[in-house]
Amino acid sequence: MRFAKLQMIAFSILSVVISIGGLAYIFMDPPVYLHATRNGVPYYTPPVINPADGKALDLNMLVRHYQAKEPS
Repeated sequence: MRFAKLQMIAFSILSVVISIGGLAYIFMDPPVYLHATRNGVPYYTPPVINPADGKALDLNMLVRHYQAKEPS
């Protein structure tokens, strides 16, 4: 029973260290897919579908339109 308890403690400590290390890595050097434009739109965002005609729209264009930075 003693060995099993030590294994669980070691496993728990290892899990905590890996979790904290992973979060620290993401905050210190974020991957490219987490970068965003100056409007807050992530780089790798798929196009959105216009419900009126079914065509795909670029999300950056949609954000600029609703921020009134692009003429209608």
